Amino acid sequence: MVIRKLTMALLFALSVALLFNFQFIRQSHAGEAPDIAQMVANGKLPPLEERLPEDPLVVDFDAEGKTIGRYGGELRMLMGRAKDIGQITVYEYARLIGYDVNIELVPDLLESVESVEDKEFTFKIRKGHRWSDGHLLTTEDFRYYWEDVIKDPELGRQGVPSAMLVEGEEPVFEIIDDLTFKYSWSKPNKSFLQALAAPSPVWIYLPAHYVKQFHAKYADPEKLAAMVKEANVDSWAALHTRRTRQRRPENPDMPTLQPWQNTTPPPAERFVFVRNPFFHRVDNEGNQLPYIDKLLVDIVSKDVIAAKTGSGESNLQARYIRFDNFTFLKESEEKHGFITNLWTTGKGSEYALYPNLNTKDPVWRGLMRDANFRRALSLAIDRDEINEVIYFGLASPSANTVLPQSPLFREEYREAWSYFDPDKANELLDAAGLGARDDDGVRLLPNGERAELTIESAGESTEETDVLELVAAQWKAIGIKAFVRASQRDIFRRRAAAGETPISVFFGLNNGVAAPTMSPEELAPVSPAQLQWPSWGEYYETGGKAGEPPDMPEAVELLDLFKEWKTSADVEQQIEVWHKMLDIFTDQAFSIGIVNNTRQPVVTSSNLRNVPEEGIYSWEPTSYFGIYRPDTFWFEE
Repeated sequence: MVIRKLTMALLFALSVALLFNFQFIRQSHAGEAPDIAQMVANGKLPPLEERLPEDPLVVDFDAEGKTIGRYGGELRMLMGRAKDIGQITVYEYARLIGYDVNIELVPDLLESVESVEDKEFTFKIRKGHRWSDGHLLTTEDFRYYWEDVIKDPELGRQGVPSAMLVEGEEPVFEIIDDLTFKYSWSKPNKSFLQALAAPSPVWIYLPAHYVKQFHAKYADPEKLAAMVKEANVDSWAALHTRRTRQRRPENPDMPTLQPWQNTTPPPAERFVFVRNPFFHRVDNEGNQLPYIDKLLVDIVSKDVIAAKTGSGESNLQARYIRFDNFTFLKESEEKHGFITNLWTTGKGSEYALYPNLNTKDPVWRGLMRDANFRRALSLAIDRDEINEVIYFGLASPSANTVLPQSPLFREEYREAWSYFDPDKANELLDAAGLGARDDDGVRLLPNGERAELTIESAGESTEETDVLELVAAQWKAIGIKAFVRASQRDIFRRRAAAGETPISVFFGLNNGVAAPTMSPEELAPVSPAQLQWPSWGEYYETGGKAGEPPDMPEAVELLDLFKEWKTSADVEQQIEVWHKMLDIFTDQAFSIGIVNNTRQPVVTSSNLRNVPEEGIYSWEPTSYFGIYRPDTFWFEE
């Protein structure tokens, strides 16, 4: 009995000692992840106070409805192709200035931003802010981008990014000190800050201390030549471009400011992102973010991503999952330990049809430029049927426009040529010169050929295919015979840009929850990526060096209004411009929306915390998961 009491006392004392030691370890390493703390103890990293900026970004967990987390764990995600690692940069969403959960712009990587009438922007870097390799972030990183990349004749051949031009005027770039720099124009540049906050932002900085080794101005010629040869590229400029990509982080050696850094060079079937020990954000208690140790991105066929997610192979998944996967996922939740929530998509239309006003075919080009033809195609779509059959009545039939959640929403925009009226559609087609039909009821084109229309698609979704089958059947009733041709996204976009297709299908407006202070650029021909007027967009983006200038009055007016918005004096003028553009864009049916306010399944492991149950899943302005800060997500077990 004495021995037993003594043994129990020893066990109790030992347990108290172990508990005390565990608590001591936790307290001594408070504020940083255990693996980072161990590296500090081993002398491989400086202590936390030397890794964080003097003024780190404190995430307000109370305001964002988050709970203080614990460190550890690996977040698994599935992607359909290696290029998709660029989506991780979108999700991580560390930006110079970014949107918060209220869709308001706030400094992030930067300590502050000061604007004078939107003509002059002064940026202040956080003192002590460091790249992931420990080097300080300074104005040299911004000077290098401007002077040695954009203004270099070899690297800057595409010119100054359009977001940094005001009616063709470049900014004046000034360095004030090691932490302060300024851009200024003679007229307002309303979209500059938004371009910095975008999912794929204008990257106006590079880690100069690292990338100079790839620049002919700074590198040893023999070493640079050897690297060019080893990389099997044509020039040092090509090497520089390949090694310094930031949106698609394929170079594991290049330092980053994001919460996690890729460690895996392509090609690979699994990319491993590890914690950035110098990340600038902390929680309310001063604990450095991110909480999660690693991101594991497995590259699999996009066709099996929903099935693999349903078997528990992903901790956080929305990409490549469709609404029609929802029932299957819900049935698999309990068995495989995950939760499926439905977020609202923020697109102007889940899918939209884009008549190509720049198509090479002269007959189809004439029809696509005829508002009667475009409106007829829209009126012939029975959106209520598509909503019931594909979306179980949960979506909203609509033109491709802003959502009710946007302060710019008007019912007239949603209803513009988006109601079902086949009689009116037939009347408009007759007015467009397609009054004759053959024995099969198919209308005849002005050249006597059958009105057989091929819809080009990226072929990435069976849901899209199902929608197009219904559209084709509905168009057949008005004498238009439609076919669908699917190809890989890159090929699909190249064909549209080259004018080789008369009409295509893709997502609607990226930003369906736009505010007046956000750029209306999606409504005007400003980019070759815009499927309805790629050549006009290329002309604008290249400053007239490529493409063709718009020659339709309505398109010219949209471009003029966009320029007016960029130089607008106040919010009232911005609102006025937005409404003029929305009115023209929807009334002209430059894109043909189908339904919006659809639902996106978002799958999370049952023990993953701080992921909102409800959110807006969209490219812009939320960057999908970005504004909800994945660096604050954590595993309870």
